[in-house]
Amino acid sequence: MRFQTPLIPAVLIRRYKRFLADVRLESGEEVTAHCANPGSMMGLANPGSRIWLEPNDDPKKKLRYGWRLVEHDSGHFTGVDTSLPNRALKAALEARALPDLSNYDQVRPEVRYGTKSRVDFLLSAPGRPDLYLEVKSVTLSRRPGLAEFPDSVTDRGRRHLQELQTMARSGHRAMMFYLVQRTDAVRVKLAGDIDPAYTAACDAARGAGVEMLAYGCAITPESIEIGAPLPFVP
Repeated sequence: MRFQTPLIPAVLIRRYKRFLADVRLESGEEVTAHCANPGSMMGLANPGSRIWLEPNDDPKKKLRYGWRLVEHDSGHFTGVDTSLPNRALKAALEARALPDLSNYDQVRPEVRYGTKSRVDFLLSAPGRPDLYLEVKSVTLSRRPGLAEFPDSVTDRGRRHLQELQTMARSGHRAMMFYLVQRTDAVRVKLAGDIDPAYTAACDAARGAGVEMLAYGCAITPESIEIGAPLPFVP
């Protein structure tokens, strides 16, 4: 999935109020950018970091820039926009580009299910049980090569696991899909020290038949594409 507008580099001054970031453009101009990430962004919001912004000229938007990537000293990238995984996954599902999910020919986003919830995607195909699929963006890394989820306590994430558990017990197929928006990650684990309740809910969901799948990403300032599967580790 290509970015709608070519990204431009900047330097992060500070992130605040969760959705705002003051940045310095290459011209030296300081502007405020929209940060589409409600999480803690642990390790990704350090002042002085090199970041990439997507400009826009939409008169309906209050801010002219959106923060999309962090570029690390290693040359690797992390995607910080939590809306991108759903968009990238939708494109991959519709193209049937993921071997683990290529047997489904109907992709419906934002379908009501459970208790006042909407599943990210409901996949259907003749002769197959419907697949209820929730997507999580993974950006935390505290050890080289290891991506972790979550980066803060997530009651919403725990509720999604419980909803999927109910669907699995009802005879449907249910899956939590972790899209790792880091080009330096080769494996994934749950951050049980950050949110032990989420880890416990994940264990219960697995026991009920909920599947867990993780994929990496190929990220550049031009595009973000879903890459290869990544293994879960204890």
